[in-house]
Amino acid sequence: PPRSPREFSSNWKALQELLKQKADSSNKALSTCQTNSKNKQPLKVGNSQEVPAVNGNREKAKSTNKTDNGSAKDHPPSAKPKAKRVAMDKNLNGTKSGGKGCKLKNGNILKEKGDIKHKRRKAEEHAEQQPKEAEIWFDDVDPKDIEAAIGPEAAKIARRNLGLETGQSKESVEQVLVKEKASEGLTRAVAMDCEMVGVGPKGEDSIVARVSLVNQFGKCIYDKYVKPTEEVTDYRTAVSGIRPENINTGEDFKTVQKEVAGILNGRILVGHALRNDLKVLFLDHPKKKIRDTQRYKPFKQRVKSARPSLKLLCEKLLNVQVQTSEHCSIQDAQAAMRLYTLEKKKWEAAVKNKPKNKNCK
Repeated sequence: PPRSPREFSSNWKALQELLKQKADSSNKALSTCQTNSKNKQPLKVGNSQEVPAVNGNREKAKSTNKTDNGSAKDHPPSAKPKAKRVAMDKNLNGTKSGGKGCKLKNGNILKEKGDIKHKRRKAEEHAEQQPKEAEIWFDDVDPKDIEAAIGPEAAKIARRNLGLETGQSKESVEQVLVKEKASEGLTRAVAMDCEMVGVGPKGEDSIVARVSLVNQFGKCIYDKYVKPTEEVTDYRTAVSGIRPENINTGEDFKTVQKEVAGILNGRILVGHALRNDLKVLFLDHPKKKIRDTQRYKPFKQRVKSARPSLKLLCEKLLNVQVQTSEHCSIQDAQAAMRLYTLEKKKWEAAVKNKPKNKNCK
């Protein structure tokens, strides 16, 4: 039956509202589909989304790779990321990555062959820079000074040439302290050492029992046992090496005193704690001609001791062991002389440049 215009208009507006709602819901569904495809993977060609029919007709809206706002171009197929993951797994198993740097193996970083070659080349260059034995020469130079100036390899060569290498046998100690095929006569400098025995109630006082002198090359020029002037109460054999039979047949003290004084006259006297040796001989010597290894400041600084023993000086500066058991006055004199010749030039220069006064030594 015919309807009034007002009723027709109302129905038409309701229909338009309904169509608008359906169209909005369709667009919303399509938008959701595209968003999901961007987050996950593109839609396959042929998939379609139906749109509700308008005026009784149903229209299909096909979604292709082109209509997906370029999502297929922006997101490659899933097979490619998988291949990339496989490559990463191979790198973790130790396969080279194709570039410079390093590779991983069992969780440890290993350097490339290029880095190893570079380090090897550096080591070869360092070896070439090390001084050769023929290039090392020295005269009265301490190997420690050579080590500070040139390096440990040069110092090692210097010690070898001087016979000062560590780990030497007892037989080689003499090779360090005595110069082979050298003059056995008197020299400008001589070294002296005395062995003493104890006298008095407790054996605390000392008298001379043996006197030994060596020249500048370590050659023995004088060695005599001395007959005691008092009764010996302590031979101190463990240290002095003196036994009754040694001194009972020894030289008279006055004779020894005179002979030693004649040798020392006008010469440089070298020794260790020389004050004690001169005291038991009742001798004196000009202080400017005394070279006492116990009182030489550079030696004290090197071994960090205010009153270093001869044994300590030999161990630290000559790399030899002396006084390991009974002392020998010849060897102790040789050790003192060797320490002096090691520092001779510097020592004599220091004495020469020292102001001339009563305390000059």
